[in-house]
Amino acid sequence: MVSEKFTKPYNPTENEQSIYKMWEDSGFFNPDNLKEKNKDGDPYCIIMPPPNANGSLHAGHALFVTLQDILTRTARMQGFKALWVPGADHAGFETQVVYEKKLTKEGRSRFQMSREELYREIWDFTQENKKYMENQLRRLGASCDWSRETFTLDEKVIKQVYKTFKKLEEDGLLYRGLRSVNWCPKHQTGLSNLEVEYEERVEKFYYIKYGPFVIGTARPETKFADKYIVVHPDDKRYSKYKHGQTFEVPWINGTIKATLLKDEAGDPELGTGAMTITPWHSEIDFEIAQKYNLPYEQIIDERGRLLPIAGEFAGMKIEEARPKIVKKLDQLGLLVKVDEDYKHSVPVCYKCKREIEPQLKRQWFIKTKPLAQKAIDAIVSGEVKFVTERYKRVALHWLENIKDWNISRQIAWGIPIPAKICKNCNAGFVDLEDKINKCEKCGGEVEKEKDTFDTWFSSGQWPFVILDYPDGDDFKTYYPTEVMETAYDILFFWVTRMIMLGIYRTGKPPFKWVYLHGLVRDAKGQKMSKSKGNVINPIEVSDQFGTDALRMALVVGNTPGTDLNLDVNKIGAYRKFANKVWNIARFVLTQIEQHGQGEINANDQKTLVELQKFADEITEDISKFNLHLASEKLYHYIWHTFADKILEESKSDLQSDNKELASSKATLLLEMLKIQLKLLHPFMPFLTETIWQEIPDDMKDEKFIMISSWPSNIKLKHELA
Repeated sequence: MVSEKFTKPYNPTENEQSIYKMWEDSGFFNPDNLKEKNKDGDPYCIIMPPPNANGSLHAGHALFVTLQDILTRTARMQGFKALWVPGADHAGFETQVVYEKKLTKEGRSRFQMSREELYREIWDFTQENKKYMENQLRRLGASCDWSRETFTLDEKVIKQVYKTFKKLEEDGLLYRGLRSVNWCPKHQTGLSNLEVEYEERVEKFYYIKYGPFVIGTARPETKFADKYIVVHPDDKRYSKYKHGQTFEVPWINGTIKATLLKDEAGDPELGTGAMTITPWHSEIDFEIAQKYNLPYEQIIDERGRLLPIAGEFAGMKIEEARPKIVKKLDQLGLLVKVDEDYKHSVPVCYKCKREIEPQLKRQWFIKTKPLAQKAIDAIVSGEVKFVTERYKRVALHWLENIKDWNISRQIAWGIPIPAKICKNCNAGFVDLEDKINKCEKCGGEVEKEKDTFDTWFSSGQWPFVILDYPDGDDFKTYYPTEVMETAYDILFFWVTRMIMLGIYRTGKPPFKWVYLHGLVRDAKGQKMSKSKGNVINPIEVSDQFGTDALRMALVVGNTPGTDLNLDVNKIGAYRKFANKVWNIARFVLTQIEQHGQGEINANDQKTLVELQKFADEITEDISKFNLHLASEKLYHYIWHTFADKILEESKSDLQSDNKELASSKATLLLEMLKIQLKLLHPFMPFLTETIWQEIPDDMKDEKFIMISSWPSNIKLKHELA
């Protein structure tokens, strides 16, 4: 009997949560529970990029869930040992920034708390958010194995991260050194180069008399400790001066004895070609100072305020001090001219947009070039393949020009660095078991390192850690994994580092394929932001239109690596498509109820053969990562070929007095419906499973469509289109 459900339009909200509970209760997200079905299948594993456990999911999360779920569901139906491993990221610095905003709203500050208090509060905060976020993933249809879910602060993660840290030290790839780091004055922590953004600004450029030279600078506030002038050796304007020559230079805080350096770091095209160096507050200047073994002195403190060396300007913030310093220079006759339209890129913190103030800090660094070379070799050889060629080129360019990686963060939230620091000589020692009591170099007193790891250092080890390297069954079965699917904007942050660290620890890259999706923008192509009011909340959209409609809107027309403009009207159109499929199913099941199952005649068999060819085509599209084409083809076939043509042309046979003819046609339509539902299932899982449950058990191969057999003999074998 056709269910009463079919007497009204398809209502996603009535079905989705109960369907997901049915799936989860079945245990079939876990490939270990499908051993009969997948006993001859190859492993197929995707590691979920762990969402940050500090807030709600956004449209970008909905996109990765859709793409990874399509691949996983297809592989599962094809008999692969399909494993999709979920996780959640503590997201170190980002989460602490989120929590600091919460504290500010409450009238509190992290600087009024102990590190232990702050850590405990953020822990509770993330655990609550983690549960909420995981339920949102369920709402989006993620068929991941929750029994293997891992948090990036779980004990097994920390244990492996510490082993990697120790191995880096043993292999001579780790050092703690005084280096110029990107310092955020607001958040009071160093950042890696990847966590620095650059803003194009038009500011003033000052030309200042500096002894016999005129130097150009956008930052006159840094010149209080400058004692070295740099020009290019081939700059003819300064040919009369000799390298190492000294000069008496009148300055704000008295006369400075300055020395000339002729070095290729000098830029003849910038300003006058003469510059002074401030080693404490510039990476380039620090490298020059190291080259010539020069001293360096701090001028600006960690809060972005001038130190006593600045005399009357001490204690002032840069923004306040700069105009006053310029005025003083002018009064002393040292200001030559001011360029009002100087365009340049200013480094800012990627979270708060505060201007970065480089500082010399003793930090833990990884020598990345040896790691990068093995990653390059894996990519060039094709051991790691990129779905989009241009991202392969971008990844290789970054790896070939990589710099040492600062993995220290001056925050409480994260994995503590297991090391001891000598109070006397500042040497650092890896100390996993907290046993070092004296400095191994000078015998001095030691103290615990207070810094935490850069979250990308721990998450860069995610694939082999989550699979229980080195002895776990999952590691032996599923590593290397099949596909790393994630957003292109974390190619450097995460993907390349996973390749480097995966090869370093296991000898093999962590995945065979890299599929990078674009950003999800609003209907006009603008980046979504709360301030613009154009954020599309995926859960709210699912409530309104159904999750399946959202998933189709995210994947149809969305080619790998390109940004997607998401229009709510497009989502609404796929809600109509879901209802169309629902109506088709009602019609077909009504016909089979009326006419029963019978033998499909030769003429109808031809139609079934054509559909089989279509199923092969869809499988090949999925194999080539053309999910955008597969979804669009399914949409058009179901609506225009099956509904508009085949169903309409079938009505005369179904109304015939010839019972065998009517039964053949009804049976044909049922078989075609089942094939189309199976093909559509990875894209629209809730709708297809809801309909599948209305098909009598003796008319289908499995109780759940999610584990039914895929309707094509072509095996899912990924390749480039």
